[in-house]
Amino acid sequence: MTNQRTLAVAGASLVIGLIVLGLKGLAWQMTGSVALYSDALESIVNVVTAIVALIAVRLAQKPADAALPYGYHKAEYFSAVIVGVMIIVAAILIVREAYFGLMAPEMPDAPVEGLMISGVATVINLVWAYVLIRYGRKVRSPALEADGKHLLTDVISTVGVLVGLVLVFTTGFAPLDSILAGLVALNILWSGWGVIRDSVGGLMDVAVPPETQKLIREVIAGNAEGAIEAHDIRTRQAGKMTFIDFHLVVPGLMSVEAAHAICDGIEAKLREAVEDVMITIHVEPEEKAKHNGIVVV
Repeated sequence: MTNQRTLAVAGASLVIGLIVLGLKGLAWQMTGSVALYSDALESIVNVVTAIVALIAVRLAQKPADAALPYGYHKAEYFSAVIVGVMIIVAAILIVREAYFGLMAPEMPDAPVEGLMISGVATVINLVWAYVLIRYGRKVRSPALEADGKHLLTDVISTVGVLVGLVLVFTTGFAPLDSILAGLVALNILWSGWGVIRDSVGGLMDVAVPPETQKLIREVIAGNAEGAIEAHDIRTRQAGKMTFIDFHLVVPGLMSVEAAHAICDGIEAKLREAVEDVMITIHVEPEEKAKHNGIVVV
């Protein structure tokens, strides 16, 4: 059910992206504003982002196979990197339009109608960005969360454009329209960098957050009765999946069956504490103890 809901959210994001693109494109055509044109260009990126996110979410849900025995979870990180690159490309296109607009500034037309349409599109983006970020964090989907963060950046950019256009119309200073477009481009560039930075961390097997690491250590320490210590604990995050591996030191004369039972108990408790987890435990005899890991209580 969770996988189907995630796919539905990704599909809805594409539909909403197309609607917002249509509204912003209409606002630009009605006004001829370079700033609103830059805003519409960013909405094209939003649509591409939604398509990439949909493909990545679907791919990430594929079960592990012989080719990828650890699963397809990192597909979402690749999609987020692609999204970041697309965001930067959009920013470059906007800078180009802003430059030409600054060389030949013109006052926009139909100010009230264009601003109202753009405002409606912004409200839609704001609501959907909140949904994507909240749901993406809940199901640990980097693609959906990146999509939501970009939409939120789009909202901030559009609000700035709308406020600036009001100033353009009230002051009659036409070059301000192109200056606003340039500022939008800078904001988009910062957004694209942030998306790429966060995604590269996932591709580099970044460890789980400190609070999760603390929880994992507490669970191991409290559910390994019969063992001596646990050391070399490592974690990594790949999409929604958390990978945990560590060495468990047991008495040298302990039977394989007893050691296996301890491992089963630890794994069961870790799965209760951490969602979507894969665990690897390497059992060692007591002479392998390092006396610098977790002492079993």
